[in-house]
Formats: sequence, C-alpha cells, structure tokens
Amino acid sequence: MYDVSTRKRALALVAQGRSLNSVSHETGISRAAIRSWQDRLEPRPRLPHPAPGPPSDESAYAYLLGLYLGDGCISAHPRGGYYLRIACADAWPGLIEECREAIAKACPGVGVYVVQKQGCVAVTSYSRSWPVLFPQHGPGKKHGRLIVLEPWQQGIVDAHPWEFIRGLIHSDGCRITNWTTRIVDGRRKRYEYPRYFFTNLSADIIRLFTAALDQVGVEWKKATPGNISVARKASVALMDAHVGPKY
Repeated sequence: MYDVSTRKRALALVAQGRSLNSVSHETGISRAAIRSWQDRLEPRPRLPHPAPGPPSDESAYAYLLGLYLGDGCISAHPRGGYYLRIACADAWPGLIEECREAIAKACPGVGVYVVQKQGCVAVTSYSRSWPVLFPQHGPGKKHGRLIVLEPWQQGIVDAHPWEFIRGLIHSDGCRITNWTTRIVDGRRKRYEYPRYFFTNLSADIIRLFTAALDQVGVEWKKATPGNISVARKASVALMDAHVGPKY
C-alpha cells in the first residue's frame, strides 16, 4: 500500500500535464492505481481479518498439534500470512500422507504441498490462521521458550489424548525392539521385547506428553531428563493398539 505522500507526488506529476503512462513509467506505480487516486486520495481502511473458528476436525487437530510440537514451525510470509511446515523423514511415506490429511481436515480450504529436502520433506501449508491455531508459535526454538496449551487446546487434547500422543510419537518418538540375554537351564538365551521412546529438549513438551500418557493409563519412566521410555508389557500393548510404529 502506498502512503499519502507518494500518492500526492504522483498526482502532482499528472497535474503538470503528464500522461498516466509517463507517470507510471517514472514511478513504477500502475496506471490503475494513479487513476483511482484521482477519485480518492486517502487509503481505504483495512478491515480486520476474521479470527478462525475452532478446528473443523478436533481429532485431526490433536494429531497435528503433536506433530507441530515435535517437528513443526510457523514462519511469516513477507507480504502477510504464515507458513506451517512439518518436517517428515522420507523413510515414512505413510506419515507424510497422514500429516497432509491432518492439515486439510483441521483447516479445510488451505493448500497443502510437499517441499523436498535432503532426507526429508517439509509438509507445508499457507494460511493467516496458523498463529491462532498454534499459539505456541514464537521466536527461537521451542525448548527455549514457555510451551503451554490454551484452555481450548487442552480441552481438545483431553478429548483426543491418543491422537495427541500419536502425533508426538510420529514426530519425536519411535518404537524399537530391545534385547537382553538370560541364563536358562545353564544356557544363555536371547530375549527381545518392544518399547517406545519419546525424546524432546523441551521440559514443557515432555510434561504434556507424560500427562497424556497418565490420562490413558500408560506407565512410563524417564530414561534421561529429555527421554521418556514406555517398556512395561501392558503399556506397550496399549501403545501398539493406538499408536504403532511409524510407516
């Protein structure tokens, strides 16, 4: 948008008898804009952009929130609006597709596309609504700032804890197979057992993850301050039923 002084300078050139083509060529301003200023000099007031309503699909949003807290970021476009980007490894094509579907369901009408990076893709979407839908957005890395859910977000997580857990595991978690050996009847035998890990540098995000695990009855322990382990057989079975490995 051109300021009033720029508009006045362009109109002064026109008042000198210059053609609209000539003034447009000299100033870089379109003829249509200069012509419109002859009728109205003052810029029209900008109407406030309407705030988005609640997510259209709360289950998809809970999953997307988990992905965002783990591997997502929001960046401003120079001409307005924002990009949401979720990083997904090339090794998990099912996760990439599920991420695309979650964005489309949580915020219908937005475009969703994939930008290829080295070893991963950025599932990307443009909207003016992303900072409102993800108020955890802010400058710097997530583990360097406070991460707290808004009451409406917490209500969605409470209603869809497993989708939130899935999003976090699919971003910063994994399902692996551990092994150990035992002496049985004088012979050493190898035993394998599955377990889940979730790793994040943000103590706030760790707290959100473990609170959701508590809600659904999954037992967990801290392997390190930023690493949560789920290894008990019954809890792993619950995770397998509702989360499962990446694919």
